[in-house]
Amino acid sequence: MDETSTGQAFWDGRYSEHDHLWSGEPNAVLVREITDLEPGTALDLGCGEGGDAIWLARRGWGVTAADISGVALDRAAHHAKAAGVADRIEFQRHDLAASFPEGTYDLVSAAFLHSPEEGMPREAILRAAAAAVAPGGVLLVVGHAGPPPWDPDAHPGVHLPTADEVLASLRLPDDVWEVLVSDEHERIQTAPDGRTMTRTDNALKLRRRG
Repeated sequence: MDETSTGQAFWDGRYSEHDHLWSGEPNAVLVREITDLEPGTALDLGCGEGGDAIWLARRGWGVTAADISGVALDRAAHHAKAAGVADRIEFQRHDLAASFPEGTYDLVSAAFLHSPEEGMPREAILRAAAAAVAPGGVLLVVGHAGPPPWDPDAHPGVHLPTADEVLASLRLPDDVWEVLVSDEHERIQTAPDGRTMTRTDNALKLRRRG
């Protein structure tokens, strides 16, 4: 089995183990940072079951939503149809290490684009994400700042960079890009055993100058 199909098999299996792997609600940072933007075209990388894509579509965005998992994409398409926004979202299956959606977008969002599978070229993928932002558009990258507090030794081979490290890895010219947000924030998350715990994430929001 090649590297691409290995990644697809991992995530298809992960989604198949649950009726709902995620809450279905949009990511709080997306809501906070994007609500005031004029709707246009959006690219949602690692769209999962479609929570962010559906929220964007409801607000008038035309969304291209990409994920490696066909199981997740089928589920997301079903949710989009139920929400009445299927005509505003194009779902595409991509292993982002091997292929990337075409075009440029007013918003490119990569929320929690992590994988416990070693070898995902996250930095290269995020550079491709930045290249897909149209002049005047926004790049939003949200990630975990550390492992889940209920399992501090989870995925020891996966590096979870700070927002500043993400920014440095993008290698963007200062005269083309404006940093709007680069910070850490806390959120409440429920552990598998039902405990409520605080987890630290980070966010990077950039605008490409027109």
